Amino acid sequence: MNYLRGFIPWIAFAVVSSAGWQWGALTGLALGAWLLFKDHQAGEAAGAKILEISTVVYFAALTAFAFARPDSGLQDYSGTLSFGWLAVTAWATLAVGRPFTTGIARKQAPREVWDTPLFRRINVVITAFWAASFTVTAAALAAVYAGDLGSGVSIPVQVAGFAVAASFTARYPERARAASAQG
Repeated sequence: MNYLRGFIPWIAFAVVSSAGWQWGALTGLALGAWLLFKDHQAGEAAGAKILEISTVVYFAALTAFAFARPDSGLQDYSGTLSFGWLAVTAWATLAVGRPFTTGIARKQAPREVWDTPLFRRINVVITAFWAASFTVTAAALAAVYAGDLGSGVSIPVQVAGFAVAASFTARYPERARAASAQG
């Protein structure tokens, strides 16, 4: 579950936003910066922290906007914006050939497999799955908000957006390794 650590600021944002989206954004920013700082202290390379850096950038911009315009109608679409940002981040890491899951996977895998085609392929597939999940969730949330369906629908949609991708991430590497060993 180490890969969920990077999503802590996003989850906190979703929870704390019920008290005001600006407070949710500030909480996401504070947690994102704290996690990035702790990783820096632990000697982790910035290149392995793509998701965390993207998180801090997003929440810095959202915090500034939310405090400047607390009554903006944009707050109604904050979930859509969040998942949209995560989707753009994930797709961009694939486009530049640095899947965001690679840094996380390197913490769990032995160094001798890091440069293997299988390790790379597993991270491309998992990152693509997360990117697709974020994209679908953002689109679903846009429909939920446009239809004024409320938090009774938006919360399960957001939870599903993370849960489905997390479940896939937990199961896929072993299946890919087993298939590779047979092939």
